[in-house]
Amino acid sequence: MSSSLFHSPLYQKAMDILMLTRSISAYLHQDLSNLKSDNSENDFIYFSGDIVQQSVSLAPEIAKAEEARYSEKKHKHIASVKRLTYLLNKNIKRLEKCSSNGKDYLPLLRSELKKFKQLQRTWHLTL
Repeated sequence: MSSSLFHSPLYQKAMDILMLTRSISAYLHQDLSNLKSDNSENDFIYFSGDIVQQSVSLAPEIAKAEEARYSEKKHKHIASVKRLTYLLNKNIKRLEKCSSNGKDYLPLLRSELKKFKQLQRTWHLTL
């Protein structure tokens, strides 16, 4: 991995999103890990894990796109970053419906994801 990649605004924003999703997920986990009155799990707990998994995958996909030699490979990784961004947004919307105090931090994550999408458009054009 080239050192210039670590200074890339898109890569840095992906790392910011990763740190934020981990913090939010940990906060949500405390509220959502308790069983419901009928002893069933809260389904929202899975979405909190999903946002972490998706954000973990963002930076490596960016790196793979940057390092790919052939445009076909670049486009494959670019498409993966777009798909992960879409899924993150979708799961944030789902988590906004949960009954946890942690959902108050989701607008911050949504804002960071919006900035990421703007950087992503520029990045896509430069590859």
